Amino acid sequence: MNLQEYFSLVFSDYTLRTITLGTAILGAVTGMLGSFAVLRKQSLLGDAISHAALPGIALAFLITGAKDSNTLLLGALVSGLIGTFWIRGIISKTHLKSDTALGLILSLFFGFGMLLLTFIQKQPNANQAGLDKYLFGQAATLVESDVWLMAIVTGICVVVMLLFWKEFKLLLFDADYTKTLGFNTKFIDILITTFIVLAIVLGLQTVGVVLMSAMLLAPAAAARQWTNSLSKMVLLAAIFGAFSGVFGTAISASQNNLSTGPVIVIVASVFVVFSFIFSPSRGLLFRQIRFINNRRDLELQKTLSFMYRIAETHDDISHPHAIKILNNFQGFTKKTLQKLVNKNYVTIDGTMWSLTEEGFETAANLYNQNFKADV
Repeated sequence: MNLQEYFSLVFSDYTLRTITLGTAILGAVTGMLGSFAVLRKQSLLGDAISHAALPGIALAFLITGAKDSNTLLLGALVSGLIGTFWIRGIISKTHLKSDTALGLILSLFFGFGMLLLTFIQKQPNANQAGLDKYLFGQAATLVESDVWLMAIVTGICVVVMLLFWKEFKLLLFDADYTKTLGFNTKFIDILITTFIVLAIVLGLQTVGVVLMSAMLLAPAAAARQWTNSLSKMVLLAAIFGAFSGVFGTAISASQNNLSTGPVIVIVASVFVVFSFIFSPSRGLLFRQIRFINNRRDLELQKTLSFMYRIAETHDDISHPHAIKILNNFQGFTKKTLQKLVNKNYVTIDGTMWSLTEEGFETAANLYNQNFKADV
């Protein structure tokens, strides 16, 4: 199946439609919530929570003895929330920084989860567990009820985000000022974190524990390159996340033996790389172009100032001077001279140059500004 056939079948084939909708909704909600994690400088939070959810999945299976998706995800939610509040407790009660707390919880919970998975494999009903899909994800197991659950959680997330938008925004950029206004910052912080945990838990079945943090961070990191507005960033991150889900699913379905989760993450990474290079305000390409242009403008100004110092020693500014004089000036090039001619700052007659009145006035202003700056 090629991509064209996939998009022609996605509206008629139940399985393709379900998987595509599920990954698109997951990408949108993780992109939105990931924006808050990125701006709060908690990029490792998604990684820690996704790994912290693993022992909850294993314990839920051990307690119930059945592979019910809702039960396993409930166990993951509880375990993820416990891990999150442990992180908060370590940061607030000790002198350890957030990155250390995140690393500790990540390794502790993931190690415990792997230990439980090893124990489950030795049980008589291990063949029906299938818990390994939560490590790397298996989007093909999505059913309509899973998509509805994702849609409901996303809808609730959007409503809560709109209701508490002002509080979220204040907390992100000035937590101390938020406290002085009388807002309950602890409640707002817990609310954001809880929804992030919910989004991560919903995505475990599709993307898996190992790659879930990329779904949370990649769309937000890409969106951050394009805007300084929080609302635009959240919207862009949702769009990037949704498109990553759709195109990742399409590429995976069009090729044999390609796991959907890793492909979605790779597509999201392509958005990040593209944004890092081609973003007009922060992109590496345009930054390099601005650097080159600024350097050329600086060379132009330096050359014009040097010409002014030569011309001001003469009563007549149109007095010609040899171009050879400029060859010893560092930064002078023939291109620079030609640009000055194009701007009508300089006139050239053979191997001689002279400043125009406009060029002399511009150079005088530049020279005076530089002199005042030095003083």
